[in-house]
Amino acid sequence: QINLSVIRQYVDYLVNEQNVKNVFVNGTTGEGLSLNIQERKQLAEEWVCQGKDKLDHVIIHVGALSLPDSQELARHAASIGASAIAVIAPFFFKPTNKGELVAFLQKVASEAPAVPFYYYHIPPLTGVKIHVEELLDGITERIPTFQGVKFSDTDLLDLAQCINKNEREQFVFLYGVDEQLLSALAIGANGAVGSTYNYLGQKTNLMLQAFAKPDLALARKYQFLTGEFLSFVMKLGFGVAQTKAVMTVVSGIPMGPPRLPLVDASEEFIVQAKAKLDSIAWPDGD
Repeated sequence: QINLSVIRQYVDYLVNEQNVKNVFVNGTTGEGLSLNIQERKQLAEEWVCQGKDKLDHVIIHVGALSLPDSQELARHAASIGASAIAVIAPFFFKPTNKGELVAFLQKVASEAPAVPFYYYHIPPLTGVKIHVEELLDGITERIPTFQGVKFSDTDLLDLAQCINKNEREQFVFLYGVDEQLLSALAIGANGAVGSTYNYLGQKTNLMLQAFAKPDLALARKYQFLTGEFLSFVMKLGFGVAQTKAVMTVVSGIPMGPPRLPLVDASEEFIVQAKAKLDSIAWPDGD
């Protein structure tokens, strides 16, 4: 079941401990697609409420397999004052070309006509591999609120072409593959949305600062160490359940078990992941 009571503590932890002031709610790590509409609305409301005057942006993911459900969630997000909404491609009956995908996105975006809109591109989970570069051609004519993309794919060529072609449009490209963030920044990504920033947000912010200086050697150290941890846990089997377990250990906030068909992380995983994280010597001396 969802546990709304920990969200205030969660917001304070992100802001005060990780220097993270933007959240993406009901996404992959939040198991948004495993929740019913009511649960998703309750979570969205609680994050917006608890984030007031503390968070800069609360982006609500409103994608669903059902168009009416997605439209209802978009209207709700607009009514509670969400900073933006995002929509994943439907992944059972899939759009097979740009026209079908844009038609779906447009029908959702039009229900929240004053709210910035993001396309959530995650082909490893949706199986929808329509290139974002293609999708962006003429997108603002169909979706005037189009703000950018949550780009959760390793295809950096597609991302680079998006950024190269859309400099004048000033779209935002938020990169979603944490272990490759530095590569995405180098080709012009504007920011990031990812699961590790829940517990490595402060380290990632230090990497962003190093990149901006630019001190690429220092930025690479942070990226390589994040990669070292992720490579280690991926070999053990690392998914949403395991991410919850790591976050619980690091933050002390009970993230709870995942919802079936996902199953809880094993004790053995938790012990090994914690030991690995504790063993990393970060450049800031922590």
